[in-house]
Amino acid sequence: MQVQRVDHHELFKQIYTQAPIGIALASPEGQWTKANPAFCQMLGYTSEELLTMTYQDITHPDDLAGDFDYVCGLLEGKSKGYQYEKRYVRKDGQTLWISLHVALVRAEQTNEPLYFICHVVNISDRKAIEQKMIYNEEIFKLISANAQELIYIASPDGVCQFCSPSVEQLLGMTINDVIGKKNFEVFHPQDLERIKNINFTGVKLLRFRLRHKDGHYLWIEATCKMIGDAEQGKILAIGRDISERKKHEEISAEAERIASIGSWEWDMVNDYISCSDQIFEIFELECSPAPLRASEIYKLIDPADGKRLREHIEWAKKGEPLDFEYRYVHEDGNEKHLHLRGVVTFDENDRPIRINGTLQDITERKLVEFKLQESVERYTSLKKYNHDAIISFNMKGNIMNANPVAINMTGCPVPEMAGTSISRFIGKENYRLIQNGQYELAEKEINKILHVNGHETEVLATLAPIIINKKNVGYYLIAKDITEQKKLLIAKETAERMSQAKSEFLAMMSHEIRTPMNGVIGMTDLLLETDGLGSEQKEYIEIIKKSGESLLAIINDILDFSKIESGKTDLVEGPFDLKTVVHETIDMVKPLIRDKNLKVHLAWDDNISTPLFGDAYRLKQVLTNVIGNAVKFTVEGRVDIEVLLADVQNFDVQFRFKVKDTGIGIPREKRGHLFEPFYQLDNFMTRTPQGTGLGLAISKKLVQLMRGDIWIDESDEPGTTFVFTAWFKTKTSEEISSYQQLRERRSNDTLRILIAEDNEVNQLVLRKMIEKKGHLVDSVGNGKEAVEAVKRTSYDIVFMDVHMPKLNGFEATRLIKESLPEKDRPYIVAVTANALRGDKERCLEAGMDNYVSKPIRNESVLPLIEEVNNKKKANIQL
Repeated sequence: MQVQRVDHHELFKQIYTQAPIGIALASPEGQWTKANPAFCQMLGYTSEELLTMTYQDITHPDDLAGDFDYVCGLLEGKSKGYQYEKRYVRKDGQTLWISLHVALVRAEQTNEPLYFICHVVNISDRKAIEQKMIYNEEIFKLISANAQELIYIASPDGVCQFCSPSVEQLLGMTINDVIGKKNFEVFHPQDLERIKNINFTGVKLLRFRLRHKDGHYLWIEATCKMIGDAEQGKILAIGRDISERKKHEEISAEAERIASIGSWEWDMVNDYISCSDQIFEIFELECSPAPLRASEIYKLIDPADGKRLREHIEWAKKGEPLDFEYRYVHEDGNEKHLHLRGVVTFDENDRPIRINGTLQDITERKLVEFKLQESVERYTSLKKYNHDAIISFNMKGNIMNANPVAINMTGCPVPEMAGTSISRFIGKENYRLIQNGQYELAEKEINKILHVNGHETEVLATLAPIIINKKNVGYYLIAKDITEQKKLLIAKETAERMSQAKSEFLAMMSHEIRTPMNGVIGMTDLLLETDGLGSEQKEYIEIIKKSGESLLAIINDILDFSKIESGKTDLVEGPFDLKTVVHETIDMVKPLIRDKNLKVHLAWDDNISTPLFGDAYRLKQVLTNVIGNAVKFTVEGRVDIEVLLADVQNFDVQFRFKVKDTGIGIPREKRGHLFEPFYQLDNFMTRTPQGTGLGLAISKKLVQLMRGDIWIDESDEPGTTFVFTAWFKTKTSEEISSYQQLRERRSNDTLRILIAEDNEVNQLVLRKMIEKKGHLVDSVGNGKEAVEAVKRTSYDIVFMDVHMPKLNGFEATRLIKESLPEKDRPYIVAVTANALRGDKERCLEAGMDNYVSKPIRNESVLPLIEEVNNKKKANIQL
């Protein structure tokens, strides 16, 4: 007979259409894509209406969050399906409770989510019945609310389903603290296992302990009964507090409990062991009225300890007393130390028939012993592995012990050292100081430890009292070997003296060289401004001036490098215009640019603020080196200069300076040496060495002081590209406005100025500079004359040379400050040939108001005069 072929597609369509439960499909985005008639009827929508909606549109607002969690779980692959209850909102607005089973269907090949399939059952009727049950439970709660006893209902697995409000008065807990929980932790551990194993069929009267919220236990007597069958039923318990009654029952066992001692008896013939309640307390077990057997006791002991106990019992059977200590670990991890004692009773045939004994909890005593042992071991380790020598001696000065370092330091083993006087190693005088209680003085005087062979070890000593039971029983001598430290200290002092000698030498050379250079360069400036010079004469003077400036540049480079290398260079923070600094630097090399017919291109960042605050002089020094090298080594072509704002942090700004030339370039193997001192860039390029070879080395050090870096960009293009960065500060708008006003103010008011200088050439140079600005100038040749001149005449400024005969500049300044009131004192400017770190500070500490170094230049002197003039005008206006 031919079997009729089933059309599965049609079959599934009939099931889908005729199913009494709702079946619907939804896209991963939540859009309904298909819904059977039962689902549409359930919600009151037509199929066409539903397909225009999402599952969120018909979900009760309070259930949307839960839906989201389940959908995420399905999409993330945490589960293949979920079944839960929720609420839909029908088309007529009524709320519909449903049970929803939702699963996600994925593509077989790509595992991509295709659609959700939902099975929906209307459970609104069941929910209504549950509401009625809730009402009945409320009635029950109302009845039990006034009950003084504890009413407790739990499921067979122990989860609390109801608890009367009396739990708060009885146990200090709220209903929410216990309902929905198993609450096993509230039961005393000794009672919990017993209660778990009770068959609650029929009425049971139980006694157990419950823990109050504040930690103490209450004894409860409860009537318990199973309502319903064992699987689906509930356990009802009604309990009352019997703590007071139980307390009276325990008074008789209090003494035994205080001593943590329990008594026991072992009937060795019948193998019965009877124990007092305290034994069960020690083991945290439920009291058992029935006798125990030896095998049950051995279960409570670690196998290794059990083996030792059997050996002790065998010895006891031979007449030895039973004395055994062991460690007991409870199942909750709590550890105890126990002491077992016993005496064997023998029959008339000397056979052991009974052992009577005690079991004591000695945990506290053991912990004290362990701590004492730990302290001893720590003390021993501290002495043994300490890097310092430690010797202990008693109040009579007799040595008690010493560590290995002390043995090596004295050359005396402990057995030979013990009992001898400490004075043999520290000296009798030092020990006498200890005897007299002069401990601090003794520590200072004990500066060496004597070796038995006669040599000494230099030490730093400390005396520490040994206190036992609040009584001083001796001392520890702790001696640190400082032999190596002494060597380092000597080396350090030697290095400091050498550094001081170097600084003094540089100061002397600076003074001796700059003073005549001041005259040479100053006089050339003055000669060039005289009338009637011929072109040839001007050329010779220019050569003299250029040679002097070159020599001065070399001196400055050497001094600068020395100061920077020794960390004696500080940046001076002041306002400046970055564009002005760059243009002035380019102007310095313009003659060479014109001679070579080079093109210079300057590119600016549009965001350069004015002013910036930093050391403009040092920045110009770096720019001069970098731009000067670029021009020097470029025969033809161009030099590109780029200034960009690289970073901004609050009021700090970082600029990136890039100088690119089309010169002959620098071989890669030479680039690593460019920033080394005394390495001349032009030595291998032009074979015509000039300068000191310190320019780039100084530039690198200065850039680092400005929190930046300098390097050469790697490029295959002709020429060389130097890049360096530097950080400067910006200020508030008020400071910027003040600075701009200061730049705009120029004054031609006449000041009265005194020059105190013993060198006539320097005196003449400075006088001519000042007089050309229209100021009145007097001059003196020593400090004594300067003091007398200031007393006679009211001067606005005194240019005070530091090194002068009779009175130097420091002494003269002090006398002027002491002899004149503050309002009549002149502005004193220190003039010195020294240019090392600390010179300016010493001048200011001596009472001078400012500082300039030789050789004197217009750019260093005239701003000071203008500053004093502006202050004078401001005071007059006030």
